[in-house]
Amino acid sequence: MNIIAFAASTSKSSINKQLVAHTLTHFSESNTTLLDLNNYELPLFSVDLEQEIGHPEAAARFIADLAPADLIIISMAEHNGNYTAAFKNLFDWCSRIDATIFKDKPLFLMSTSPGGYGGKNSLGAALVRFPRHGAEILETFSLPTFGTNFNATTGITDEALREEFLSKIEAVKLKVN
Repeated sequence: MNIIAFAASTSKSSINKQLVAHTLTHFSESNTTLLDLNNYELPLFSVDLEQEIGHPEAAARFIADLAPADLIIISMAEHNGNYTAAFKNLFDWCSRIDATIFKDKPLFLMSTSPGGYGGKNSLGAALVRFPRHGAEILETFSLPTFGTNFNATTGITDEALREEFLSKIEAVKLKVN
């Protein structure tokens, strides 16, 4: 199985990137690739700019980088209750190239945040929006209070959350195999 994963953040110390990287360790039997949104720098989307310059190469490259995936894993960062501006901009450009950017691929959708809500607003927005763009969302997981519930060495530290996380991974594996 070929898994493509990314955090919907450009932060160099992204907690969502830490979560998605940890998640990939549970798919050791698969070929995994962790994308970095910093490698897809784009101008701010507008229809006027689109008419002027067309579609930037970075957006087309992102779509191409998702293409070989048998499973896509995304951890949604949240800024002010929604997607990060960087992800939203990339998503806007990509959807103008191909409205079904996820190409009916299965997704494991996650989020985390420093607060107790665990990025659930961004996760909820993605749950509504992504299926319209060809995503088959298999499972979701939200990790609240990242600083308390995650350790860089051992992963999720809260036993109940770890059990939930591991059960979601097993469910994803069953659904894609």
